[in-house]
Amino acid sequence: MTSDQSGHPWGRVADDGTVFVRTEDGERSVGQYPSGSPEEALKFYTDRYDALAFEVDLLDQRIKSGVMSPEEAAESVRTVRGQVTNANAVGDLPTLLGRLDSFGEVIGEQREARKVERAQKQAEAKVDKERIVAEAEKLAAGNDWRNGANKLRELLDQWKALPRIDRSSDDSLWRRFSTARTAYTKARKSHFADQQEKRESARTVKERLVKEAEALTDSTEWGPTSGEYRELMRRWKLAGPAPRDIDDELWKRFREAQDNFFAARDAANAAQDAEFAANADIKDQLLVEAEALVPVRDLDAAKAAFRSISERWDAAGKVPRDRMKDLEARIRKVEQAIRAVEDEQWRRTDPEKSARAGDMVSKLEDAIARIEADLTAAQSSGNEKKAKELAENLESRQAFLEMARRAAQEYSG
Repeated sequence: MTSDQSGHPWGRVADDGTVFVRTEDGERSVGQYPSGSPEEALKFYTDRYDALAFEVDLLDQRIKSGVMSPEEAAESVRTVRGQVTNANAVGDLPTLLGRLDSFGEVIGEQREARKVERAQKQAEAKVDKERIVAEAEKLAAGNDWRNGANKLRELLDQWKALPRIDRSSDDSLWRRFSTARTAYTKARKSHFADQQEKRESARTVKERLVKEAEALTDSTEWGPTSGEYRELMRRWKLAGPAPRDIDDELWKRFREAQDNFFAARDAANAAQDAEFAANADIKDQLLVEAEALVPVRDLDAAKAAFRSISERWDAAGKVPRDRMKDLEARIRKVEQAIRAVEDEQWRRTDPEKSARAGDMVSKLEDAIARIEADLTAAQSSGNEKKAKELAENLESRQAFLEMARRAAQEYSG
């Protein structure tokens, strides 16, 4: 068996079954295949080459698709190169090595693209982390104790989902974020501890108020006890909330004691109102008499009649509460009408005012006489300016005199 019989461009089989691959540096033995034909020997080693070529093709596809990171791609190229270099295979090994070398440019481009992408993501992550820190610090400075803790947990999850940025910035922002969380948690605990202390204090106060309310529930002093219950309610509101379950139970007891008292008071008032209904009927009849006195024609007769009505009114006694306001308003209206007539008559006959009005008339008559004399003298001397001033003064005094005479007549009439 000779090499000329093989007819393969990249290898041959020697007579002793040794298989050679042709390279740029000459032939290189890749192994022996003594038990078969030269064709079988070459096929065995060309199949090895085909397997290596498939590996290179697959690597080419994976690198170009971007499913591998540049570092993974470079490591895979080194691995495959090690398999191709001095491979015991027959085929165009230099071309495979050349293809592997060409991958370096693609990997370099991908590495640069990844670098740009990573820088962009870090810049975006820095903006997001600064936002997270700002929100956390705002929460720490506020008092949203109900929702703040959940919001901080959400911010922490957002932080964890972001990539690290440059170490200095990342550490600085994390310290601020952590400090804000710690400050909020401390303030929140302090707030709820203070709230708990206030609730316990309110509990003590409300337990005492409940006992006071229950002690009053059987009282029949309706007026004073109603006032005491109002005061207890005012103090209850000022006490603030106790622990929720306890607060509800205390309020139930407080309300029950209060309701029992007012139910008894209302029942007593209802019974009393029924008893007083007849009194209201009497006062309705008295109002018919009283309202017939208006308008007042004879003051003395009206006053005498109203005195009689008033005495019978007082003797009639109490009326139902829902009638009291209306009845009192109507009787007061009649009383006011009679008093108004009485006041008007007194005003018209007031001797002191009548004397003052008469005195005013006398003084104005004397003044007018003097002005008339002065006016005559001014006219005689031809002093027109003086005469004009005196005439105007005279006219004004005469108008006042007319008013004073009417007033004096009114008081004397």
